[in-house]
Amino acid sequence: MSKICFKMAVLKEKKEINYHSAEECPITATIDVIGGKWKPPIIWLLLNGPLRFGELHKIIPGMALKVLSRQLKELEADGIIIRRAYPEVPPRVEYSLSEKGETLREVMFLLSDWSRKHIIKDE
Repeated sequence: MSKICFKMAVLKEKKEINYHSAEECPITATIDVIGGKWKPPIIWLLLNGPLRFGELHKIIPGMALKVLSRQLKELEADGIIIRRAYPEVPPRVEYSLSEKGETLREVMFLLSDWSRKHIIKDE
């Protein structure tokens, strides 16, 4: 079997996978990383560029400082955002999307469009 035929056969097999439980669904892994109440808004805000901790806290009302800190640490650990600390007094820390986080841009806009069409019903 040629390499091309083998690759086509492998691709065909992958497309026909049936997922029988949530653990087998690839979307579950994504939701584990970017899901929840606060992570999507944080990612959405960082699509416009770097923000400081205090700026994020002001822009997202109702989010406790402890929760914001934990969400940022989790997003950083998953490689979605980058934390940059500047050696200044007072300390300045900025958060921005990583290269991996930037790959979520299209997904976030698609989710936003879907929400506007089916939930918010902007016209």
